[in-house]
Amino acid sequence: MTHDLVAVLHPLLTAEASAEAYASGSEPDDLEQAVWVRLLERLETDGPPGDPQRWLRRAVRAEARRSRRTRRRERPYGLEPVDYGRPGPEQLVLTAARYRALRDAVRRLPGRCPRLLEALLSPKDLTYREIAGELGISQGSLGPERSRCLGCLRRLLAPEVAAREVRG
Repeated sequence: MTHDLVAVLHPLLTAEASAEAYASGSEPDDLEQAVWVRLLERLETDGPPGDPQRWLRRAVRAEARRSRRTRRRERPYGLEPVDYGRPGPEQLVLTAARYRALRDAVRRLPGRCPRLLEALLSPKDLTYREIAGELGISQGSLGPERSRCLGCLRRLLAPEVAAREVRG
């Protein structure tokens, strides 16, 4: 009985939902699904409708009206769109921990390396001339000194980076 009713109503429901969907601002499939749910609820409580085609047309129009009302009342949550490009709180904490580990390693370096790398990491974005003047060395020796200090830093950080790396 129910299978026959569904088979008879399916083409009519598809046509009615397609006709009403545009005006209600919803998808035809959404209207169809809502009407099928309504029909199942009705079959469970009251049995099949006396005039199924008439009932179906009314149900489609009622669902379209409900969809229009809902669409008018719905408002977006925020005024600004979500920025997925910005890092979340977890990423900010991890980044801060990495910078702390880097600064601690720089402080453990030998000789002039801590001062040189602090100057290079400075938010002031100093030029080589300014760094050389601040450290009291020639600008020409700054490049080789920087390379030596970065090599020391790499060797110092290698065991820490290898220990933290997830393997497998």
